Amino acid sequence: MLKTWKSLGLMAVLALVLVLAACGGSDDEDTTEDTGSDEGTTEETNDEEAAAVGEGKEIELVYVNWDTEIASTHVVGEVLKNLGYDVTLTSIQNAAMWEAVATGEADGMVAAWLPATHESQFSEFGEEVVQLGPNLEGAKIGLVVPSYMEANSIEDLADQVDQTITGIEAGAGVVGAAETAVEKYENLADWNVQTSSSGAMTTALGEAIDNEENIIVTGWNPHWMFSEYDLKYLEDPKGVFGEAETIETMVRQGLEEDMPNAYKVLDQFAWTEEDINSVMVDVIINEQDPEEAAATWIEENQDKVAEWTKGVE
Repeated sequence: MLKTWKSLGLMAVLALVLVLAACGGSDDEDTTEDTGSDEGTTEETNDEEAAAVGEGKEIELVYVNWDTEIASTHVVGEVLKNLGYDVTLTSIQNAAMWEAVATGEADGMVAAWLPATHESQFSEFGEEVVQLGPNLEGAKIGLVVPSYMEANSIEDLADQVDQTITGIEAGAGVVGAAETAVEKYENLADWNVQTSSSGAMTTALGEAIDNEENIIVTGWNPHWMFSEYDLKYLEDPKGVFGEAETIETMVRQGLEEDMPNAYKVLDQFAWTEEDINSVMVDVIINEQDPEEAAATWIEENQDKVAEWTKGVE
């Protein structure tokens, strides 16, 4: 009888242990499943939020391979990419840039210098693009020299630097203005504008300054060279290079209907010379990849990015 009770007691204890173990296992499994489910839901929600705006739609921005346009295009392109768009940035020649947006081959650009520098392109394509207004104000073009040069005006030039102005790409607005200056200023009758590239021009400028030699270049701001070197514009009494300009955003017709959020970002994109100079310095002087420099600027300037993306949904 005692053995029977002991056996029954042992069986009861074992049964209780099994019940408790089962309950504990059930709690652990439920907790694990719930946690996994919550994490999965959170990840799915984040992915949905990230993709909700652009939804992977393709958008192409075109730009001229100038330091200013490299900086601005990569920054706004990175913002659009962060919103879920499949962004392509294409570097092409100036006239081709305008034509690509006008014909709808590209979706937009943030590199229109107006009213003077791109006057001919705007006259040709202006009615075929959507003009969203300035993204940077106070831009300027002209003939630029190191501050140690005695000349302060274009009219002061005589036989300096073999009567040569070091330019950038043929067809660029500032090059066209320099060629007009050679025609308009009598003292430049025997001068010529030597075209090259923006990179070659700044290399020549840096070498001349290192050797304290005279040099005259086609310049513009915003540009990182004004942060790196002590430079000055030559006065332009005949007004060949125009007054202060704006850099404006142009998009193709129909973009607002096709991609309203991207249109809104491009429409609201605007920054300062200090902003763009900081990106240019990182790319040119610090030799950062343009995408990396753009991502860094965006991370450090979330307040401005918030203004560009305001109303995006």
